[in-house]
Amino acid sequence: MENSLFTEYFLIRLLINTACMIVLIRFVYYIIYAKRDFYFTFFLLNFIVFLLAYMLEKTKAFNSIGSAFGLLAAFSLLRFRTETITTKDMTYLFIIMTIGLINSIMKGSYFEIIGLNALIIGTVFLVDGNWLMRNQKTKTIEYNSLANIQPGQHGVLIEELRKRTGLNIKKISIEHIDFGKEKVVIKIYYS
Repeated sequence: MENSLFTEYFLIRLLINTACMIVLIRFVYYIIYAKRDFYFTFFLLNFIVFLLAYMLEKTKAFNSIGSAFGLLAAFSLLRFRTETITTKDMTYLFIIMTIGLINSIMKGSYFEIIGLNALIIGTVFLVDGNWLMRNQKTKTIEYNSLANIQPGQHGVLIEELRKRTGLNIKKISIEHIDFGKEKVVIKIYYS
């Protein structure tokens, strides 16, 4: 039965795809961010993209790489019109959809597919995992004092904010000053 969906070719590619998602989501994304908010979205979106692209390829509906990018664009528009999502989470979503496409329609040996997946996951881990460059996080806080907001006093202000927040603050920037309420909005940069 040549038209069967569950061929050895399909199952091996599905296994490669699933293993890559587990590594990327559980051992890269979760270790870096310790968030489970998008587990469901990441796994299911990857799985749906994988299945849809595989079925379109099997029926010869994919005629170019443009079709693949069109599919990515369609899924991107569906998801991201409803809720604000961080740039990093959006990037992970794009990577996850791309891996689903690669694993379903890429022509090549299993070794080449696994190698390409490993290259993508390795690059994500190097760039996002604090190996090449330390990630610096930011928070915007409201500070109820005008003391120490002058540029010459920023060192004192940083020390006070470190003690109050417990964060390893590297630098600050004054975003807004309300002299009437004696409040300052400060963006802190910490690691």
